[in-house]
Amino acid sequence: MSDKRPVLEIAREVFDIEIEGVTALRDSLGESFEVLVKRCAAAVAAGGKIVLTGVGKSGYIGKKIAATLSSVGNPAVFMHPVEARHGDLGLLQKNDLLIALSYSGETEELLVVLTPAKRLGVELIAITGNKGSSLAQMSDFVMEMAVPREACPFNLAPTTTTTALLVLGDALAMVLLNINGFTKSDYGRRHPGGAIGRMVTMKAADVMRKAADAAVVPPEFTVRETLYAMSHARSGAAVVADADGKLLGIFTDGDFRRSAARDDLVLTRKMSEVMTPSPISVNAEAMVVEVIKLVEKRRVDDLVVVDDEGKVAGIIDIQDLPGLKIM
Repeated sequence: MSDKRPVLEIAREVFDIEIEGVTALRDSLGESFEVLVKRCAAAVAAGGKIVLTGVGKSGYIGKKIAATLSSVGNPAVFMHPVEARHGDLGLLQKNDLLIALSYSGETEELLVVLTPAKRLGVELIAITGNKGSSLAQMSDFVMEMAVPREACPFNLAPTTTTTALLVLGDALAMVLLNINGFTKSDYGRRHPGGAIGRMVTMKAADVMRKAADAAVVPPEFTVRETLYAMSHARSGAAVVADADGKLLGIFTDGDFRRSAARDDLVLTRKMSEVMTPSPISVNAEAMVVEVIKLVEKRRVDDLVVVDDEGKVAGIIDIQDLPGLKIM
């Protein structure tokens, strides 16, 4: 019989049940999770990798966990149990750690491959909701992850269990990241493609318009002269610098519009009179990810880039970033 309750009520109940399950797993974390972390770290330190295996929904989650572990510096792969029986066991090598995922611990396709796998000398860890299961009995160590109930009304379809397993995998990856001292630069080297990789590998100097190509003007320039320089540089802002190139201020097209609304003689005013002094700036060596955070926090369209001596190196125009596939 179909559930006649409102759609949103049913949906929110699913959220509540899954939150309940994740919370229960969080509260039950203890020594067994610490052992799991230590054994994963030891396998990687010894030159091995973390091999996850599972069938069905657990298998899909296992693939994601393996991908996340690898992305933060812990070599990991997923091995499908059925394919393992037909040759993929060959990917298991000395010092590898095999983690089998099965909430029931009785998945036949998984169990039949574990004995041949153990004969290769790898350690087997089970992550299961049933510490009395066949999988648990076969394993060298068991990480139990029981949750109160599935979000499925029949308590059958893997829902809460897979969500909890996914979060457990994320927790494992983030703890290992912390233990290994994994940095943003390390992350970037493993993500050379896409916006994420560019943000954590590129520096402000890589995305700025160099001073020679920007509108950099002296403080005695008039607004008229500055607007000409901005137009020539096709920029919405001019950077004001002294004779030594030290940053003094910034003047944007927005500043011009606001000034023009209240001052009929604005075109004759000098930059020293109308510029915004001591504008927000960033060092040329700053990572682009920090630039993005600063732009979003301060809500600016133009960011001056300076060198270690405070001299103008260039300017970052936020409108350039999408073209560089940064935003």
